Amino acid sequence: MAKILLVDDEPNIVKLTSLHLRRQGHAVISAENGAAALLSARDEEPDLIVLDVLMPVMDGFEALRALKADPKTRGIPVIMFTCRALDEDIAHGLSEGADLYMTKPFDMNGLVLAIGRILAARTFGEHPSAPANSD
Repeated sequence: MAKILLVDDEPNIVKLTSLHLRRQGHAVISAENGAAALLSARDEEPDLIVLDVLMPVMDGFEALRALKADPKTRGIPVIMFTCRALDEDIAHGLSEGADLYMTKPFDMNGLVLAIGRILAARTFGEHPSAPANSD
């Protein structure tokens, strides 16, 4: 299926989420902070990035800005995946270029569906939040 870069500093979240995504047929690589995510994104060229916000070294917002500024990684879809659920946090993530902003605690099935939708939209050249064509 897809190669997914999972970025979170919480080992239990990485382990559980990776296991679930692998069961869905995805290849999963992980990074524990934003700086490591930038290197992995450039080296591994994932199909999608699931990115936490609150991390050491470089937070998710900084990493998102850097990913979107780099010509090699700017086209990779990003799902922000965090406990920061204030409206201004969500608006910040989306305005910086995230394709979706999901809050923890999360529904694993919702994450899997969101990944599928974003990847399908990318395959067909649509933006994931665009309404379906009813023609």
